[in-house]
Amino acid sequence: MEVLELTTTINASGRLHIDIPTRLVPGGEVQVVLVLHPAAASRQHYDFSDLAGQLLWKGDALTMQRSLRDEW
Repeated sequence: MEVLELTTTINASGRLHIDIPTRLVPGGEVQVVLVLHPAAASRQHYDFSDLAGQLLWKGDALTMQRSLRDEW
């Protein structure tokens, strides 16, 4: 068994091509486990601060929920 780790690039069409020479027996069956994980440099963290807020509710939320449910 071999464990290979490499960093590569996904092409413009969104495809990943892997060509890795191994020391395994040519022509033999292998089980391949592929884990795709974004490289640290390409990680994008979305800033949710513009979506954060608080709803100012005046009234009884449970009563409103029941009235809306009764409309069904």
